[in-house]
Amino acid sequence: MSLDSERVGASFRDPSGFIFKRDGVLFRQVNQVYRKAYDRLMTGGLYEALTNRGMLIPHEEADTPPADAALAYKVIRPQVVPFISYPYEWSFSQLKDAALLTLSAARAGLEQGMVLKDASAYNIQFVNGKPVIIDTLSFDIYREGAPWDGYRQFCQHFLAPLALGALVDIRLMQLMRVYIDGIPLDLASELLPGKTKLGLAGLAVHIHLHAKAQQQYSDKQVAQARAVTLSKAGLLNIIDGLEKTIQPLKWEPKGTEWGDYYHCTNYSDDALKTKGEIVGGFVEKAAPKTAWDLGANNGLFSRELSRRGVETVASDIDPAAVEQDYLAIRANDEQHLLPLVIDLTNPSPALGWAHRERESLLERGPVDLVMALALIHHLAISNNVPLSSVAQFFAAAATWAIVEFVPKSDSQVQRLLATRKDIFDQYTEEGFEQAFAGCFTIVEKAPIPGSERVLYLFKRK
Repeated sequence: MSLDSERVGASFRDPSGFIFKRDGVLFRQVNQVYRKAYDRLMTGGLYEALTNRGMLIPHEEADTPPADAALAYKVIRPQVVPFISYPYEWSFSQLKDAALLTLSAARAGLEQGMVLKDASAYNIQFVNGKPVIIDTLSFDIYREGAPWDGYRQFCQHFLAPLALGALVDIRLMQLMRVYIDGIPLDLASELLPGKTKLGLAGLAVHIHLHAKAQQQYSDKQVAQARAVTLSKAGLLNIIDGLEKTIQPLKWEPKGTEWGDYYHCTNYSDDALKTKGEIVGGFVEKAAPKTAWDLGANNGLFSRELSRRGVETVASDIDPAAVEQDYLAIRANDEQHLLPLVIDLTNPSPALGWAHRERESLLERGPVDLVMALALIHHLAISNNVPLSSVAQFFAAAATWAIVEFVPKSDSQVQRLLATRKDIFDQYTEEGFEQAFAGCFTIVEKAPIPGSERVLYLFKRK
C-alpha cells in the first residue's frame, strides 16, 4: 500500500480489487486477477446497459498510481455516493427494492455472458431514492454449468430478513445488525411460520430446504453438490423463482407508536405551516450542503432541506414512519433524501472485522447541519439523556443545529411524564439554553405561533 493511500476498511474480502482513498478522493483498484472479467464488463455491453438503466454506479478510469502496484491492472474513480447506509438501517421496501435490483442485475448479466458472483446487500446503496449497485467488480465471466455462488448470500442477505419482516415481526430485520453476513437460514427457518414449509417452491425451497441441506451435507456431499452442473436456463429459473417469492412479500406501515404522528399531534394546520416556514428560513441562513434530520418521522420537515438540494438523511426509530417516508420518495421521484431506521439512543456502531467493515453513524459524518424537531423531550425524559450530552452529540455531528424545545406544559411531554416520576428539574427553556451554550451559540430563536414550543438555530462554537 502506497504511503499516500488509505484502504477503506470494508474493502478487503474480494481479491478482484479494493477501494482506497487518496487526498480525500475515492478510487477502486482493479487487480490483474480480474482483468478478463473487467474487460468483458466494459466492452461486452453490460456496463453500459446497467449504468444507462441506473442500476450500477458509473465510473471513469483514472490516471493515478495504484495503491498496490504489484497487483494492479487499472484504477477507476466511481461516482461518489452521498451517504453510505447499511441494510439494517433500511425500511422494508428499501430492502425489497434492493433485492429486486440484485435479481434484475443478475438476469442482465447472464444476457451478456456474465454472472453476478456477489449478492451482498452491502453492494447496494440508495441515491436519490433509488437503489444502485456500487461494486463494479461483482460480475464474473459466466461458465456454462457452474452453480451460482451468490445464491446462499442472496437468501441470507435479502430473502430471510424480508420474509421475517413480512410474516413474523418487522423488528426481526434488525438481526442483520447482529449477523452482518446475512441471517443464518437455519435461524430463519426456525422463526418463520410452519405454513411456509409447505409446497415445492418459494420459502419452502429457498429457506427451509436450503437450510436443511446446509445442515445435513458432509464435506464430501458439499463437494458432490458443487460438481452438479447448472445450465443457464436453470440459473435463470432460480432467479425467477426468487423474484416470484419476494414480490408478494408485503409489510403495511401501521400499528407503531409514531407511524401516524402528524395525525395526532397537538399542532394546528397553521402551526405546522408556520413551523415549516421558520425551519426553511433557518436552513437558508445556515446554507448547508449536507444534513441529518434526527427523529424525522415521515420526513415532513426533512423536505425543507431536500427540496433546497441539501443531501439529507432522515432517520427515525419507527420503521413505519421510515417506510412511509421511503414510499413517498419513490412515488414522487424525490431527490436528495434518504430515510433510515436508526435509534438515536443506540445508533449504528462500528461493526465487522477490526471494527472497520461498517462505520458507526458518527464516523459517516460530520455533516453541515443536524435538525432535531420534537425530539429533545424524548431523549431527555424518555431516555434520561442529559441535555448537555445531547448538545455534545449534535456538536460532534455538525456545525449548525436546528432544534425544537418542547416544554413540560406541552401535551406530548405530559404524555411522557404520565407514567413516571418527574425528576427533570433542569428540563426548562433556561436549562436547555444553558446546556447548549457549552457547545453552541444561539443565532436565532423563534416561538412557534399556536404552541408553546420554540425553534432554535445554533452554530457550533
